[in-house]
Amino acid sequence: METLLTEWSAASRKSTDTQPAFDIGAHLVSERDGYAHHGIYAGNGRVIHYGGFHRSTQRRPVEYASLHDFAAGREVKVASESDSVYTGIVALRRATSRLGEDRYQLLTNNCEHFSTWCVRGVARSEQVRRCLMNPWNGVKTLLAIARAMFASRDFSEIRRDARALSLATAPRVRPA
Repeated sequence: METLLTEWSAASRKSTDTQPAFDIGAHLVSERDGYAHHGIYAGNGRVIHYGGFHRSTQRRPVEYASLHDFAAGREVKVASESDSVYTGIVALRRATSRLGEDRYQLLTNNCEHFSTWCVRGVARSEQVRRCLMNPWNGVKTLLAIARAMFASRDFSEIRRDARALSLATAPRVRPA
């Protein structure tokens, strides 16, 4: 899928008074290391996206996010949707109709499937297709997702989980 670079960069943290020049219902893409995150622009600096495992180890539903959180410090692009069936407020209505949906599946119902369904009427993921066509790309993508999930975890949570695991698996010694 071809994308067009916009003027807006989340890394610059522009003031909240300045809104990016995205059209309502635009299919947004934010590149990550090894994969891209997709969403639909809702206006007022908000994006509707499938949270999935984005910046979390817990699966998240279709939800609103600020444009800054959606971008996660990366540039945001507008997907060139030459075969769009739905645009503008209609694409946004399609996105809002799925708010709260919690059926994220990496290979069959991810953020790209959601976004293409909103604008094309058909849920597709070029990322998944490329990974299935070239398994090495799939392995690299899975490693990138795992790295991102690990990096987003709170290390106090990891220590607590490790302590609980060590207590659960430690041999039990009875006092004499």
